[in-house]
Amino acid sequence: MIKVNYHKWDEVNDKDLFYAIIVSRFKNKWILSKHKERSTWEIPGGHREKGETIDFAASRELQEETGAKEFKLMPICPYSVTIENVTTFGGLFFAEISELGELPDLEIGEINFFDKLPDNLTYVEIQPHLFEKVVKYIGD
Repeated sequence: MIKVNYHKWDEVNDKDLFYAIIVSRFKNKWILSKHKERSTWEIPGGHREKGETIDFAASRELQEETGAKEFKLMPICPYSVTIENVTTFGGLFFAEISELGELPDLEIGEINFFDKLPDNLTYVEIQPHLFEKVVKYIGD
């Protein structure tokens, strides 16, 4: 069983935040990415690189996975995912994208725009929880 929890920024040590997940919107549509090696959609995000702040990691991942050029990034909260008694932490963000550029030729094969989360998600037991948390936070 997978358990998703939310925390306050001062409750989680910054060095424990390994992932940055960015629920993103462009022109009132949600943006999801499709990895080149998968057939499912995912909320943009990824691993924090050595020496990065979690905010910088979120910004970098957003650009790499959507082609975002101009955007406002809002930190929402740290989250944790527990699978078989192993817990990992990440930072959850919201991005309002005002300009998209070329999708970098990295691991993402395509992006698409949605009115709601599609059914064919990569992390179906995690992503809907993170998405709903952000939607509730921003009041949409």
